[in-house]
Amino acid sequence: MTKVWAHRGASGYAPENTLEAFALAAEMGADAVELDVQMTRDGELVVLHDETTDRVSGVSGWVKDFSLAELKRLSVNRPIPGYRAVQIPTLREVYELLKPTGLEINVELKTGIVFYPQMEEKVLGLAAETGMEERIWYSSFNHYTLRRLRERKQDVRLGMLYADGLYEAAKYAEGLGVDALHPALCNVQYPDYMEKARQKQLRVHVWTVNEECYLRQMAQLGVDAVITNYPDRAREVLGRSAEL
Repeated sequence: MTKVWAHRGASGYAPENTLEAFALAAEMGADAVELDVQMTRDGELVVLHDETTDRVSGVSGWVKDFSLAELKRLSVNRPIPGYRAVQIPTLREVYELLKPTGLEINVELKTGIVFYPQMEEKVLGLAAETGMEERIWYSSFNHYTLRRLRERKQDVRLGMLYADGLYEAAKYAEGLGVDALHPALCNVQYPDYMEKARQKQLRVHVWTVNEECYLRQMAQLGVDAVITNYPDRAREVLGRSAEL
């Protein structure tokens, strides 16, 4: 059955990429959470989608230019009403929160714009230190990052993120040496997409799937996971699809 991965946590209901959103995803029965990792000026791994703090906090600045202490003083409660003083979590804090739940975690390394030094080593080291290695998927739009992760740990699980129009995606992914395709939703419409992925023994984790019609379509195609803002809705729709 297609699994449910909560996109930045249950981000349709709680501020994205926060402990509140991840806890809610677990309550809603998600199989995994997806999150994004940036790095502070003092080398700390923090969970935030954008390279800047503007959109979620209203305070302008690049994450790389803030210390962790400075980031912790921001509130990232936009645009979800009803939440106050919501902090940017560290990756360690997310692991500590979710370790008892058994959920898997997809860690997206945000190295496409800022080439954070030593990020690959830091995320691998933290997973080992916290005993989370078997629960982690790593993904990135920067495929050099994926190669560096593989070179540093042969058995790491890697997902190749891409947005659109990649010719022969499964063949490219095989050459890159990843374990899964992480396509934007529009990409699964290319001819024989799932068949080609299976031929290369690649899993398929699709983002971002929120509408019922697309959730049903992904279930029919047999994708391995949908990455969604609404894990409760996805669980309900996928459950109904499995019964048909």
